[in-house]
Amino acid sequence: MHEPGERRARFIMATIENVVITAGGRIDGAFAARAGTNLKALVAVRGVTLLASAIAAARAAGASRIAVIGDDEIRRACRSDVDAIIADTGSGGGNVRAALRAWPQDEPLLYLTSDMPYISAAHLSDLLSRTDDETMALPLASHAAYSRRFPSAPRAGVRLRSGTFVNGGVFVLPAGTSARLESVASRFFEARKSPLRMARLVGLPFLFAFLTRRLDISALEARAEAVLGVRARAVVDAAPELGFDIDDVEHYDYACENE
Repeated sequence: MHEPGERRARFIMATIENVVITAGGRIDGAFAARAGTNLKALVAVRGVTLLASAIAAARAAGASRIAVIGDDEIRRACRSDVDAIIADTGSGGGNVRAALRAWPQDEPLLYLTSDMPYISAAHLSDLLSRTDDETMALPLASHAAYSRRFPSAPRAGVRLRSGTFVNGGVFVLPAGTSARLESVASRFFEARKSPLRMARLVGLPFLFAFLTRRLDISALEARAEAVLGVRARAVVDAAPELGFDIDDVEHYDYACENE
């Protein structure tokens, strides 16, 4: 007999058949030299590329249609394993828009980044089992759980009033929301490294509260709903593996040395 969570995971994956994976991110410097590529998605960790890990996890979790956003090198690497390859637009914001248009917008979408070396079907199914078909969901792992899973890993996490959390590179988007998210999501991507531009998007008082660690998760959810126009929820205590992403050579070295 299956547990209720397992039944829910299969049911949701039956309705979220469409997956998109963004694979346009580039790396340079010591990281690229060590990894032997300037495409982050093609970085190999213990013999498997980050892109291959994402594709395998999505497929094993039940996805029937997988699209990847990338250039010709990405196409050559994965064309036999996915159902569609969409040309890299040349910008992060443009790739976000392309990803949101990858499949029919009246169907739910599972959006993955391609920098999670520990991702698995079990992690995705657990996340999906804790969402519903009307809410945009993002996984959060507590810093304590993350540290237990990845002792001595490079520092990660965002401090909120209720503690420190690590967010994952996975988004569950309900049917009919992709078009509404397009312009806002791409602007958030482009502004992510500029406090001034971010303040213009979310409002200076909110940004100040965030920077001074006075925000809690419910406030973040409410603000996301107000800005994005979509009901949003953080799935707290999601698998820490969804929160470990490779952004630099330190995270790369750690992942290569630790299963």
